[in-house]
Amino acid sequence: MEIQQYILSGITIGSIYALVALGFNFIFNTTDIINFAQGEFVVFGGMIMVSLVSIFKLPMVIAFFITIFLVMFLGLLFERLAIQPLKDSPIITLIICTIGVSVLLRGLVMVIWGKGSYPLPHFSGESPLHFWRATILPQVLWIIGITLVLVFLLGLFFRRTLTGKAMRACAVDKVAASLMGIKVKRMILFSFALSAAFGAIGGILITPISLMDFGRGPMLALKGFSALVLGGLGSSFGAVVAGFLIGVIEALGAGLISSGFKDALSLVILLLVLYVRPSGIFGVKEMTKV
Repeated sequence: MEIQQYILSGITIGSIYALVALGFNFIFNTTDIINFAQGEFVVFGGMIMVSLVSIFKLPMVIAFFITIFLVMFLGLLFERLAIQPLKDSPIITLIICTIGVSVLLRGLVMVIWGKGSYPLPHFSGESPLHFWRATILPQVLWIIGITLVLVFLLGLFFRRTLTGKAMRACAVDKVAASLMGIKVKRMILFSFALSAAFGAIGGILITPISLMDFGRGPMLALKGFSALVLGGLGSSFGAVVAGFLIGVIEALGAGLISSGFKDALSLVILLLVLYVRPSGIFGVKEMTKV
């Protein structure tokens, strides 16, 4: 019974890692940039949702979509004000810029909301459910369900829509995409908005079961980045699978060994996989972007 409980807990947190990793992947595919401010999008999502529900007393559904819109706007500002002016700079400069923005956003969260941890009501009550010989909260089903739906819709978006195909073309070759009439700058801007939206959804989903505070961003970004690299840079499917894998490894390590090893175990697995297969589990053997 304990094993099932640990696995379900791991799948829950792994869903959030998967969403963060997908946010990383959108921006990497269109710009080659690793956005280390991705974790702050998660924090802003949780904090704004808390304010809209607790202070402004908005219904959860309305607050959900307003939060996503506001964090997407933050992602657009990030790209316009921080990335676009430096578009001709080396990639390492842009990555350092994202670290600086992460620090700035974390400070902004602390100024607005303080250093406390904030709760958010569960979407559909807190009465536990019994599943697979384990006990879970209904919020866990919301987290896993919404994550899987988003992954499914994302696949349809990239395969069936013109915008999705344009983003895929930019990921393969920006110059060729530009010659084909694709507005690369617009695709880059859209990738930041989409990345912020996925971060915001992750923050909204996780806050009811683990609270939210200003300092959560860096660790979430680290775990999302680990999932991105472990799954294979540029692979959305790999990012999702690796996010779930890291979550389960952490939960099993915390439950069967010690909670002190929770963060270390996932990083050790990451290092071992990269030693054997540097491109990640689902990445191609040779990555031209690395």
